[in-house]
Amino acid sequence: MTRRKRQEAPENPDVLAPEEVSDSERLLFGGPLRYDMGWNKHDGSFLELGLRAMIRRLPQLVATTVRLAHRADPRALRVVALAEAGRGVAQAVGLVAVNWVLSRLLVPGGTAERLTGAAPALALVAGAALTGALLRSASTAGTGKLEPTVERAATEMYLERVARVELAAVEDDEFHKLLDSASWGAASARRMINFCSSVVNALISLVAAAGVLTVLHPGLLPLLALMTLPSAWSALTIARRRYISFHNWVQHARAGQLLGRLLIETQAAPEVRVHDLGPFLLGHFRAMAENGEREQTRLARLAARTGLVASAWTGVATAATYGALGALLWSGAMALSVAGTAVIAIRSGSSALDRLVVQLGYLHEEALFVADLERLCAEADRRVIPPGGRDLPERVEAIRFEKVTFSYPVTAAEPGTPLVKPPALCEVDVTIPVGRVVALVGRNGSGKTTLAKLLCGLYTPDSGRIRWDDVDAAEADRRQITDRIALVSQDAYRWPFTARVNVGIGRPDAFLTDERLDAAARYSGADEVVAGLPRGWDTLLGRGYKGGHEISGGQWQRLQLSRAQYRDARILIVDEPTSALDAQAEQRVFDLIRELAADGQTVVLITHRLHSVRHADVIYVLDRGRVVEHGAFADLMRPGAGTGDFREMYLLQSRQYQHPEHN
Repeated sequence: MTRRKRQEAPENPDVLAPEEVSDSERLLFGGPLRYDMGWNKHDGSFLELGLRAMIRRLPQLVATTVRLAHRADPRALRVVALAEAGRGVAQAVGLVAVNWVLSRLLVPGGTAERLTGAAPALALVAGAALTGALLRSASTAGTGKLEPTVERAATEMYLERVARVELAAVEDDEFHKLLDSASWGAASARRMINFCSSVVNALISLVAAAGVLTVLHPGLLPLLALMTLPSAWSALTIARRRYISFHNWVQHARAGQLLGRLLIETQAAPEVRVHDLGPFLLGHFRAMAENGEREQTRLARLAARTGLVASAWTGVATAATYGALGALLWSGAMALSVAGTAVIAIRSGSSALDRLVVQLGYLHEEALFVADLERLCAEADRRVIPPGGRDLPERVEAIRFEKVTFSYPVTAAEPGTPLVKPPALCEVDVTIPVGRVVALVGRNGSGKTTLAKLLCGLYTPDSGRIRWDDVDAAEADRRQITDRIALVSQDAYRWPFTARVNVGIGRPDAFLTDERLDAAARYSGADEVVAGLPRGWDTLLGRGYKGGHEISGGQWQRLQLSRAQYRDARILIVDEPTSALDAQAEQRVFDLIRELAADGQTVVLITHRLHSVRHADVIYVLDRGRVVEHGAFADLMRPGAGTGDFREMYLLQSRQYQHPEHN
């Protein structure tokens, strides 16, 4: 695999690795799949994370964990908190009891006498150990209950918000960068529960050991801290590198997973086999994976080097600590029983401090991802569909587009290189009278579907207004707008649920009844589709799951039309509704559309099949985002009328259906 270096290797191993772009990235995805970290801001800057900053943030990290846990399950949180606090106290009592045991065993006298004197202390040691074991069991049970609940609550926290943001946010690349990272935050919130529990336990154990050492000899306390500082530096350095690497490579990893899924995806399977795409996709999957593996190898190599340095310094500090303890014994400044207790306290304190630093590093790393989740929630709240607004009139006479201009957001290909893109709609004037059929026609890219999305309230105009009688859509209650609209499009999502839900999802807040479902199915001819399914309405429409069943594109369109009928909206937008239907079914659909208008429902019809708009009340012809002509079918077909675009397109299509003998 050929690679091209984008920049020289940085001198600092903590920053990003040199960006080597594989040919697979260039060919399949158009360039490097790397995120710069400029968009990602953290309090205190994780790039400058140090022990002092980490300890300073400890209360904040614990508070974040407690807040998530309390929101998920307050009772389980109390169990874990009390159990961990009790374990720490039991360890402190046990350590004091050990000192009592040693002081009784090392005094002059007979063995039986010394054992008798140490018996109460031995009983206390055993009791503390038993209490600690019971509390550990209670903490494990509480944590096991709390962790999945926290993960579910955190997942709901961001999914609930993402489901309510504007469509423009979902389509925004920058928002997706944050979403990619925040999606890991829920799992991080789960792991934070265990890490926070370990941190609290280690902290209490450390305080107990430090207290005993201070009483025995104050000079031993700094040596205890010195023994653990190297491992603290090692844990923080490795965590920082791992976090930076994750953010830099998250999109690359997602793209590699996509290549793997394409090899097993049901929809792609026929083309994979007919075109023999297996080796092609597998080869690029391997190239992408190898590129990611090099990054993991780099991290492992740096972690090994960092760990070796930390171990060397820990060895020096340990030797110094025990050397100091030996000197105290040699000089007679410390009794043998006290020295024995000091050794146990040093080992206990060193172990607690080591666990504290390591677990705190893990906690801090996971907290960064939870911070991404919280930042996503804040960004989603900022870009949420505005709640409330002006009420629409009960009976709207017409919907009017007045000088509406709209452009899709554009992302620059390279920093400082803006892309210029013409607006999708430019000063469009369109009137949609209620209870009529309005057709939008034009070449591909003329702005028809964009106009329909603006009508649905999925976007707001850059300039101009969309008025529902005298109410500006920008000021209206968005829920009232969407409640009055049903949408049928050629690329409508095929929900991998039962046929019952695929129709009933058109009005999810309504009670599902077979009577309503059957009526909606008869409307579009989907009753024949349902009758042919193995389990009728309860047939799962999606391969890859037990009992899943696949149906054709035309059958999907019939179900989608049934869904729109089930929704019972006042305005029906149909975007190429017959692209997958046969001629007979197509004619039936257009007859149904005319019947809907006759019953007072407004129909906005977007189609390339111009013969289907003959009975439309008004036709708007769009070209490059502008309305170039409009009127009834007969008016637009008169020679010399308007620009003649519609007449030219209609005659061109008509000639394609003429028999050669009639030419």
